Amino acid sequence: MRQLRFVFFPAIVAGCVATASAQDLTEAYGLSNLTVQGTARSMGFGNALGSVGGDFSSLSVNPAGLGVYRSSEFTFTPSLRINSTSSEYTNQTTADNNTHFNVNNFGMVFTRAPHGRHYDHRNWKAVSFAFGMNRTADFNNNYTYQGKNTTSSGSQVFESDANLDKADAGNAYGSTLGAMGYQSYLLNRNANGTYSSIVPFQGGVNQLKTVQQNGGVNEYLLSLGGNYKEKLMLGMTIGIPSINIQRNSTYSETLADGNTQANPGGFNSFTYNENTNITGAGINAKIGAIYKVNDLFRIGAAFHSPTYYSISDMSTPSLSSNADSSGSYFYHNRFDYNLTTPWKGVLSATVLLDKIGFITADYEYVDYSSMRYEYPGGMDNNGNSLQLAQDAMNQQIKKTFQPASNFRLGAEGRLSKYFMIRAGFGYYGNAYTSYGESTATSFYSTERIDLSCGLGFRFNHFFTDLGYVHSMYQGYEQPYTIDYSGVNTGYAATVPTAKINYNVNNLALTVGMKF
Repeated sequence: MRQLRFVFFPAIVAGCVATASAQDLTEAYGLSNLTVQGTARSMGFGNALGSVGGDFSSLSVNPAGLGVYRSSEFTFTPSLRINSTSSEYTNQTTADNNTHFNVNNFGMVFTRAPHGRHYDHRNWKAVSFAFGMNRTADFNNNYTYQGKNTTSSGSQVFESDANLDKADAGNAYGSTLGAMGYQSYLLNRNANGTYSSIVPFQGGVNQLKTVQQNGGVNEYLLSLGGNYKEKLMLGMTIGIPSINIQRNSTYSETLADGNTQANPGGFNSFTYNENTNITGAGINAKIGAIYKVNDLFRIGAAFHSPTYYSISDMSTPSLSSNADSSGSYFYHNRFDYNLTTPWKGVLSATVLLDKIGFITADYEYVDYSSMRYEYPGGMDNNGNSLQLAQDAMNQQIKKTFQPASNFRLGAEGRLSKYFMIRAGFGYYGNAYTSYGESTATSFYSTERIDLSCGLGFRFNHFFTDLGYVHSMYQGYEQPYTIDYSGVNTGYAATVPTAKINYNVNNLALTVGMKF
């Protein structure tokens, strides 16, 4: 059962009566704020797929797009994701980056469309069945921030936990932060039975936080769609998203040059490391419709049910210190829980420019305040009620998040029988309330802007597309949070906040065959 309060994972919930962990505000938002990264064609016009159709990515946006198909096809989309970050912390700027190969999409569409007199006598002009995978979230990213701090220390988190749970702090096999800090010689036990950090942070300590993260969410799909009288297209998708995320987070403090504060413990440095592996699977449903108003204009609507996830979180936290008495401590954690993401609504419209191309737009509504966690019953090993922890977390979600509106705009132009160009724009709205912005210790992201473009080539039975998306957003993170009711200094110091600027480049190539 979960035993550790994750001090250096962002967005710990203030006031939560039990353990806060990776199943927190940040993770709930990250697994709910999804953007289809399917085919290169859809990426090229900003994934504004709600009423365009004829593309495998539409299975994850509006499955009624299957009604556009008149032949069967196979698609496969590898991609290259290039991330760069620039972080500001205590007036110091640090850059980081990483590059990762992914598979954005693979899928098969089987279409049955009557021809000749059979076409004239049938109301359903085409019926398609499809299965495959679209990538809906990518968490491959690295970021680093560092700076000098004289107002607080991450070691105070261990100190606070030890004083609030004295029974476990001195336990050689304890599994709390207090036990970890004491067994690593980062804390002293005082004559009155309380614990104090040995870090002389008021004279200055250099703090460094590095996060390396890989993985994402792949949604496996089964879809059925059809075209009724060339006027109404209907579709339904059953989605089975699969989560696989690996995260390595390292936080360290070293004594800053020129620190003349008394240092009776001989402190030099400490390092906290946490390896986390999050896996899970879920289920959802999507239904949609596209109505052809006339040959030049059509509209679409889709509803996405919440996704019901079952998730397993496995982590190995470790702490080592370098002082007059040095030591290290680590152990393993596993916690299983459930997450329900928000429902989503999509409205869309497309203007068809005869054989020249199209202009299309999507509006998407997502109520992030409806996210919910479900923890197992009983108590954790610190004697705290997991039911109370669950209730506190879900109340915090309600206060922190709000509904958000997203907009996507795209266009495709046909320059010849075989060659097309595409462009797109996306705006993803702020999901945080004013309360959330003022109290959250971490923002996964606020608003996001996507700029995209692409090329397409069409032949008789073969096609290929190239798509590119550039995403820009900002994040904010505190490296730790401290419950000062357990700190011996008796005052609430300041924990600095890092500002992280994200620039994400996603380049994808789709190859496909029609048959």
